Amino acid sequence: MLDNMLDNNMSRSRPSDILPDDLLAGSLVGRVWVSSPHPGPRPFVLRDGSLFDLSLLAPTLSHLFDLDDVANRVSQHKAEMLCSLDEAIDEQQLLAPCDLQAIKASGVTFADSLIERVLEEKARGDLVQAAQIREQLASTFGGSIAGIKPGTDEAKQAKELLLESGLWSQYLEVGIGPDAEIFTKAQPMSAVGYGAEIGLHPDSEWNTSEPEIVLAVSSRGEIVGATLGNDLSLRDFEGRSALLLGRAKDNNASCAIGPFVRLLDDTFDLDDVRSAQVHLKVSGQDHFEDKGTNCMSEISRDPCDLVGATIGPEHQYPDGVMLFLGTMFVPTKDRNGEGSGFTHELGDVVQISSPRLGTLVNVITTCDKAPAWNFGVRALASSLSARGLL
Repeated sequence: MLDNMLDNNMSRSRPSDILPDDLLAGSLVGRVWVSSPHPGPRPFVLRDGSLFDLSLLAPTLSHLFDLDDVANRVSQHKAEMLCSLDEAIDEQQLLAPCDLQAIKASGVTFADSLIERVLEEKARGDLVQAAQIREQLASTFGGSIAGIKPGTDEAKQAKELLLESGLWSQYLEVGIGPDAEIFTKAQPMSAVGYGAEIGLHPDSEWNTSEPEIVLAVSSRGEIVGATLGNDLSLRDFEGRSALLLGRAKDNNASCAIGPFVRLLDDTFDLDDVRSAQVHLKVSGQDHFEDKGTNCMSEISRDPCDLVGATIGPEHQYPDGVMLFLGTMFVPTKDRNGEGSGFTHELGDVVQISSPRLGTLVNVITTCDKAPAWNFGVRALASSLSARGLL
């Protein structure tokens, strides 16, 4: 049934369903699977509704994002057409628009998300206790911590108040303290793209999609573009212990990125990222629906600061980085009765969209049932070698 639901939802998708509102005004690049003559991914640029091969300009997106003046280089490159976007959607050939890059994520970068992380830790997966602590936090902090800038004197005063109230948390430490949380979300080559199934650990009973903007960052630490991502999270695992973060975040098919990276150019810049709205819609086979918006203008740490906390003199990434920026919205709507909160069920269709970046769609399964990850760096090297690109 899950396979049929995936096929039905994706077969109804047309290019206009996944493209940005300004359609092809910007530089949209990505990866597509090509079966012959040498099976493997191809980097592409989207032009006039078709995907054009960028392999001769750069064999991987990691190489591409390291080019100087990359948007201009892409626009000037004479490329061979691979297929139409229609065909790529119908055949479910669109891949995550990244390859060799490390896949990192910023945690607790929004006040609302911060409160939810405190609830995870304090309630340890107990939804009733979580509701009680939510009320206590609102009362203690006057209802909101949105105006506090991390690392400031005000943040230090807030920490003292919360300590006195017994509500201080390691999540609050990275949320309003001087150091950002940066963690590994997934391994290079492991992210899934538009139309793919996205996997939950089968032992999880409390989990959620997290709609986020993902920055494409070169090996030099330069932000070259942006896309959308789903940082699928197991709230019960992480709520039991922060030391289970890896277990909660990095599982087969648990990271979705796409559909394209929009390169920074004169149609799209970092201020567009800072002001973006990222929308999440969850639709279940049980007719459940929840939706909400992640407003990037409310982020507590600037995207450039988060990149600076990730890559620099203390930590290099020679193949570049894909960096999730965090979210202020996760679904909380009761799904199975009053006080039950939200958790995913198999077959949920998850749509993450932003007007300037398009729409990423995936269907929930469990990570043991999702297609196994079997095309890694060695397979990519073999494919590139067979095509004379390595």
